[in-house]
Amino acid sequence: MAPRRIIIMGAAGRDFHNFNCCFRDDSKFEVVAFTATQIPDIEGRRYPPELAGKLYPEGIPIVEEAQLSSLIRKLEVDEVVFSYSDVSHTYVMNRCSLVNACGADFRILGPAKTSIKSDIPVVSVCAVRTGCGKSQTTRYVYQLLREMGKKVVAIRHPMPYGDLNAQRVQRFATLEDLEENSCTIEEMEEYEHHIADGNVVYAGVDYAAILSEVSRIDAPDVILFDGGNNDLPFYDADLKIVVVDPLRAGHETRYHPGETNLRMADVVVINKMDSASSEQLAILAENIRQLAPEALVVEADSSLTLDGEIQGKSVLVVEDGPTLTHGEMTIGAASVAARRFGALEVADPRPQAVGKIRETYEIYPNIGAGILPAMGYSEQQRKDLETTINTTKADLVLSGTPIDLGRIVNSNKPIVRVRYDLNPHKSSAEILPRALKTILFS
Repeated sequence: MAPRRIIIMGAAGRDFHNFNCCFRDDSKFEVVAFTATQIPDIEGRRYPPELAGKLYPEGIPIVEEAQLSSLIRKLEVDEVVFSYSDVSHTYVMNRCSLVNACGADFRILGPAKTSIKSDIPVVSVCAVRTGCGKSQTTRYVYQLLREMGKKVVAIRHPMPYGDLNAQRVQRFATLEDLEENSCTIEEMEEYEHHIADGNVVYAGVDYAAILSEVSRIDAPDVILFDGGNNDLPFYDADLKIVVVDPLRAGHETRYHPGETNLRMADVVVINKMDSASSEQLAILAENIRQLAPEALVVEADSSLTLDGEIQGKSVLVVEDGPTLTHGEMTIGAASVAARRFGALEVADPRPQAVGKIRETYEIYPNIGAGILPAMGYSEQQRKDLETTINTTKADLVLSGTPIDLGRIVNSNKPIVRVRYDLNPHKSSAEILPRALKTILFS
């Protein structure tokens, strides 16, 4: 029989993982293309033959998703596999309808087929949306495990936006490692906070190979899988921690695959409670009760601290880019800090936005007024970010990104950094330690 012809819809992450797990060496299938979206400028590449395997001596083309319908017809595609995250259920089914109308089947692979087994215990930290607070939760869990005397290594959800061969397996332990690997701002936002805490973090393209390298080089007692967007864990986790956001109450039932994460959760962390209304918290509590009735629930605040003074100052608020774009948040940690710590006013960067930053505002018009997204997928975006910062009038920059922004851009005004940490309520303080001990010491 002729192989079943497949297109994998993705965004440079879950798509490659699904290929590696389910299609790479199986002659019953022929993956004829990946499509790309969400992330700027990742189409036009090829998944290289060194990663694609012996069935693909020329590699596999990566094309923009806008070409999907024509590709299905031109390449006589039998099936399209949807493989990216943090999109609404309606969005997913719209794509399903398009694919079906073009004559192909539509499939979403589940965790049974795509979760790699590990001999080392795995704790995963995932979420129901981008921007719920995974990074601060991951740092908190990492510290708990270290206090238990465990050697921990973090493995981060993929962000392979450059040379895919070079990014097959990446290990980050120093800031120099970030420079040597030509990391984008978006990558640094996910790796730098681990390095700052003295932790080791891996990422890349081939997560079976990453697991092998972690075992060989670091030999940890436990792996902490640090999820991306609201995607599912890449490893079969012994403890699944899922972060939810009351500021977007209701989204936990409306976004893919965040709802799946919530339904699978062993522990649900309700973050940012200090910024939420009682109505938002009530909606969220009911949805948790309906979708994850057996899960333990940790109630927590997101504690903000500043490394400088902003009271009475005009500030330019800079926030994590993906949280504002496909995460659809209209505020972030710096926005909250500007109000909480008495900034005089928040400057509007939109009139000064140039190039790729201006394009970002046009693509995502719902980005909150007075917020500059720290976009830096390319060198041009980084330059445009720097120009926008330097031409916006303000006393200082208030940075809510997880990185040291001053290390990345040459700002003509002081940068005050907002730091945010998970702060479980006293009534919930022992839930995570007990859950971790159950899997590690049983």
